[in-house]
Amino acid sequence: MSAEAVAGEGYIRWFKDIRVGDVALVGGKTSSLGELYNALSAAGVRVPSGFALTAAAYRDALSEASAWEKLRPLLATLDISDTAALSAAAASARQIVYEATGTKAIREGIAASYAELEKQYGRNVAVAVRSSATAEDLPTASFAGQHESFLNVRGTSALVEACRRCFASIFTDRAIVYRRNNGFDDFKVFLSVAVMKMVRADTAASGVVFTLDTESGFRDVVFITGVYGLGETIVQGQVDPDEFYVHKPTFSQGHRAVLRHSLGAKQSKLVYARARGSVTTRLRTVPRAQRERYCIPDSEILALAGQAIAIEEHYSRAAGHPMPMDIEWAKDGDDGFIYIIQSRPETVASQHATNIVEVYSLKGTGTAIAKGRAVGERIATGKARVISDPRELASFQPGEVLVAQTTSPDWQPVMKSAAAIVTDRGGRTCHAAIVARELGVPAVVGAEGATSKIRTGMTVTVSCGEGETGHIYEGTIPFDVSRVSTDNIRRPRTEIMVNLGNPDLAFRTAMLPNDGVGLARMEFIINEYIGIHPMALAEPSKASPRDRKMIERLTRGYEKPADFFVEKLSEGVGTIAAAFYPKPVIVRLSDFKTNEYARLIAGEPFEPTEANPMIGFRGASRYAHPAYAAGFALECAALARVRGEMGLTNLRIMVPFCRREEEARKVLAAMAEHGLKRGENGLEIFVMCEIPNNVIRVDAFAALFDGFSIGSNDLTQLTLGVDRDSEIVAFDFDESDPGMLEMMRLAVTGAQRNHRHVGICGEAPANDPGIARFLTDLGISSISVNPGSLIRTMNIVSEAESASPGVRAGG
Repeated sequence: MSAEAVAGEGYIRWFKDIRVGDVALVGGKTSSLGELYNALSAAGVRVPSGFALTAAAYRDALSEASAWEKLRPLLATLDISDTAALSAAAASARQIVYEATGTKAIREGIAASYAELEKQYGRNVAVAVRSSATAEDLPTASFAGQHESFLNVRGTSALVEACRRCFASIFTDRAIVYRRNNGFDDFKVFLSVAVMKMVRADTAASGVVFTLDTESGFRDVVFITGVYGLGETIVQGQVDPDEFYVHKPTFSQGHRAVLRHSLGAKQSKLVYARARGSVTTRLRTVPRAQRERYCIPDSEILALAGQAIAIEEHYSRAAGHPMPMDIEWAKDGDDGFIYIIQSRPETVASQHATNIVEVYSLKGTGTAIAKGRAVGERIATGKARVISDPRELASFQPGEVLVAQTTSPDWQPVMKSAAAIVTDRGGRTCHAAIVARELGVPAVVGAEGATSKIRTGMTVTVSCGEGETGHIYEGTIPFDVSRVSTDNIRRPRTEIMVNLGNPDLAFRTAMLPNDGVGLARMEFIINEYIGIHPMALAEPSKASPRDRKMIERLTRGYEKPADFFVEKLSEGVGTIAAAFYPKPVIVRLSDFKTNEYARLIAGEPFEPTEANPMIGFRGASRYAHPAYAAGFALECAALARVRGEMGLTNLRIMVPFCRREEEARKVLAAMAEHGLKRGENGLEIFVMCEIPNNVIRVDAFAALFDGFSIGSNDLTQLTLGVDRDSEIVAFDFDESDPGMLEMMRLAVTGAQRNHRHVGICGEAPANDPGIARFLTDLGISSISVNPGSLIRTMNIVSEAESASPGVRAGG
């Protein structure tokens, strides 16, 4: 055997012989694949078989060709802000590396190893060729997307060519910029190349998994994205992917339910095609019927989540601390199995300081030009620049808002100077989202039509501070940024809970200091995520022909319209319950007034016209009434699913606007009939204390319910006989009126007398420190306020408790 052949074989390391500590030998990406291949196969993690060309092959080839002497002067004085100079130098550097890595030793090592793969999988087996840098996939730097990969490579000659091009990609424009910006020496980072059996995702699906929420950094969920075909379309932002969440704590307890689904447009898929006799890739339009289905079923989503959790736990044990992971997956259309094709530490959201609360909030309103998926939870204003061709990037000015159909890794130098980024297409794991998140720049991706609706020079406000949906507003809208350290916050004995209705804000809000959710409003979820009157979904035949068509369109893909309501409501409520798990989350049953219900799709036929809906057919009076009983059954089915199938038993249920004990008994009986029996599986049922009769008859209501929540708005209106929405008498609406304080005192002491939890879920304690101190002195169990008032309320209550050391929280 020749000396060159022996050297060539020395440059090869098979996955079965690679472990996580071999970064210096085969780079971060391949060392991680080897670790998964060897350590986690028993946990159900599948990794395709393959081998690596070691970093020594790269170093030795460049040394033998005297390439270092050519590369150093080429890059020594390079100004990376000069895009033209950067492009020219990078191209020359790639050519130097390409020529140097065509040695006989490398060629023969590749040929011998590929022949071994052919013995396993058949002649001319297709492989993926992926770069793996020695400074890549570290906990502090990912290098994601900086180097090249090649898919569906067949035959020895094509494989050698792909490996050489992989080696050369160490000097892509974007890789040079990334190294400089992150303090890496161009000549101390080396490249290895991984060659693995190709997973035929082109005929199935692929995507990305994060073991945390990528926006908030919330650790208790697995976030999965997926598309049809090859995963490059996700990274490049060419399509809007399906998105899924799975809750880790309840998954580990044995519950198998997807917490939340979001159907992506999945406009196209990347598949293999032949052109001039060689294999290439091509975008194909996805048929409408496929677009309207999720790319993988729930069983595979849950299997993926299990693998992701196993991977995270394995790396966390090795590191000695939590290690959130960024994982790529691909489903093989031939064998039907899902494979893990990359795994690395997540390097952005997991690095957020957990002791600093930073909240961006709009202080005005404006006209929304477009909307999409929010990335970054920030807000920015600037002049827009629409980029329709990469050559136009030279005209981009720092501080402008970059607007494009998609972005690519080569755009990173410009993206770094942008005030915000907006793309027509893409999901929260596309290139634009990844880079924006890493740079701390707000981005709205998948904002359909943004490039046609926004004009260059137009001033826009890009808001990612309103939840998962990001908005692009015309003009300048003022906003506030509050930053508070939680290190020195005194946590009072009285529970300080939060009011929340928007599931999109749940993960971020849950990371604030809190004792759970005192009021989760169901109305927001019904209005924003369902939009259809519950009775119209329970009895669609009673809707008008026009409304029936709309219902059919919105509920397409569900066996029956009612299933749409149950899934959407359970996922919205479940997301809030999961975010705060295991802390208590009190969800209030729907409390629309008749005029509000009527505004929902197909709502008018099911609602009476009332002169004063505020004290009409609302709350408890609806639930057992024939006019709404079928709709109430759907509400109960959704909540039963959250507590049962999802395992979120921290969910408590609250009945609003319950006038009399007899009404309460009917509601409780209806709930029990629909699987929500008080006391069963620990279920606690509360009642809103917002009608004077609730206070007068507090002992009787205490016999029926587990707790009370004072609704200060309605209780004030009904105690003082004032409509706060009437401009003529609104000045008389005063929650600190002596009569109101007495009503609150009677409610709190009455609940305490019956050993029941009693809280308040209005903003009165946050707006009026005197009320907060008054309730604290009474020993109220909990005070629940909006997220923006949490810390202020904690401070007020802590001071009140210090002033009255004998006070203890009741309940």
